[in-house]
Amino acid sequence: MATNNQMTPEELEERKRQALEALAQKTGATNQGLDWKHKRINGKPIRKRIYEIVEASRANDKTSKYYDIFMSIVIFLSVLPLCFKYNHPILVWQDRVCMVIFMVDYALRWWTADYKLRKKHPKHPFLQYPFTAWAIIDLLSIVPTMVNIFGVVTLYSNLLKTLRVLRVFKVMRYSKTLNVISQIFQRSKRPLVAVFTLTIGYIIISAMFIFTVEPHSFDNFFEAIYWATVSLTTIGYGDIYPTTMLGKGVTIVSSIVGVAVFALPSGIITAQYLQVIEKDRLKELEQEFEKREHARKNQKNQNMRNKTQRH
Repeated sequence: MATNNQMTPEELEERKRQALEALAQKTGATNQGLDWKHKRINGKPIRKRIYEIVEASRANDKTSKYYDIFMSIVIFLSVLPLCFKYNHPILVWQDRVCMVIFMVDYALRWWTADYKLRKKHPKHPFLQYPFTAWAIIDLLSIVPTMVNIFGVVTLYSNLLKTLRVLRVFKVMRYSKTLNVISQIFQRSKRPLVAVFTLTIGYIIISAMFIFTVEPHSFDNFFEAIYWATVSLTTIGYGDIYPTTMLGKGVTIVSSIVGVAVFALPSGIITAQYLQVIEKDRLKELEQEFEKREHARKNQKNQNMRNKTQRH
């Protein structure tokens, strides 16, 4: 028999719930006197069910899917006022309603943070959650509207209002495509950082070289950095350009290197994309196999019960 130290948190919570229910039956108490943590929805603790709803939906969870669609619509409506130059009263109230919905969503996620951060921060999940990346984005997307409601005017009021653009990133929670892209960049982090470091190094070196060769063509070193960047990206706006043969030679080299540099991350991202797609496909096949196996076992058990009843 497993000890308390070996039991999972769900098992401990289930045992505690059973003990409270047994105590309630002995004393004649009702379920209203039980702790709200042990109330259940569809056989699951209410907090766990809420966690499953507010998180990204699974294939067989329609309630969570509807919640994701609802939140995606709210996010779209919340950024819609940014497309207008003037604040119409309807847009103002629309923004406030969206803020209230975001606050409720934030509160529910914080309320169920122990389920989300159980592996990363098992000791203090509720204290750690406000400092996670998604929680910070959620909070920053709420602050601008609150500043507007309370009429707080500071030097950074306009900057705070522009933080509403961060609401667009909230869609990544509910979009499988964006989640795939996020996984690709996470898995390609090291090689992409290496390519980025190489790019920055070449820009600085070529800027120093051209600034030394043609000091009359650039007023300051920043203009040399600007020229090196647009040359490396093969854009070449034409507002700043070298006039000597040596400077033009450096431009040619920068353009050729730029093609090679931008080809590297393309190959890295494509390779990781194929791996992620293959992994998702295998995962779907495993889920389908488990589903069929579960249905086969249920059918087998049903047939055995039918035979038993006949005898």
